[in-house]
Amino acid sequence: MPTKPIKTSQRVFEILEAFETQQRPMALKDFTRAFGYPASSASALLKSLVTLGYLDYDRFSRTYMPTMRMASLGTWVQRALFGQNEQVLRLMQRLSEAYGETVTLAAQSDLYVQYVYLIPSRLPIWYAVPIGTIRPIARSGSGWAMLGVRSNEEIAQLVRRINFHEPDPARKVSLGELMAHVEQGRRDGYVFNKHTLEPGAGGICMVLPERRFGRLFALAVSGPVERLEEKEADVVASLRAGISQMEAGGPGPADRPAPSA
Repeated sequence: MPTKPIKTSQRVFEILEAFETQQRPMALKDFTRAFGYPASSASALLKSLVTLGYLDYDRFSRTYMPTMRMASLGTWVQRALFGQNEQVLRLMQRLSEAYGETVTLAAQSDLYVQYVYLIPSRLPIWYAVPIGTIRPIARSGSGWAMLGVRSNEEIAQLVRRINFHEPDPARKVSLGELMAHVEQGRRDGYVFNKHTLEPGAGGICMVLPERRFGRLFALAVSGPVERLEEKEADVVASLRAGISQMEAGGPGPADRPAPSA
């Protein structure tokens, strides 16, 4: 697993994510109460972010607020992930409208898969993971799909690295078991993982044809396994049609009546 983050860096992002969640100016006491920070440490950290230009401090209300410098930091990310014409984002929106399930975009990050964007489900018993969540690539449906485009030797090397860094013998990866999932995905052209994240949950995953900055990406429609099994063929057909349009480099398919969720 990844090493534990440095405390100071963790607190910086907890503060920034708190603003994203609350969407309002926040006072020192909000952070000390929410995260249990010592008041002196929290005050020093907030003042540093003000000095750097990422937060603004209002002396009358004694509250902090992100500046436009903070807002501009990630403006390039959407273009980098989705391209100028945002075909990936439009495909995700169509899948969400058609099936109502959680739609995720995941990227390979060395030995892990990271969820970089998602559209949450509108249906009961919904399934989602927070953006930024990472999972071992050998234990993820999106990971199995992405490994399918690698050579068998590359996969074997990756498994050796995973097992070298895994101290728990019970969690070491079996190359044979992993290859069974990968080969199934290669034959089918997609991966339907079931009960890998938690009992009852699953996802139907496909790799995107375009690599951005050398990274592989996979789309998945995720939700309760029983519900996904009922619409597996429709989801797979929609993923294939959307990805084919992306490979052709043309505009996305015209909107058509969505199948019932």
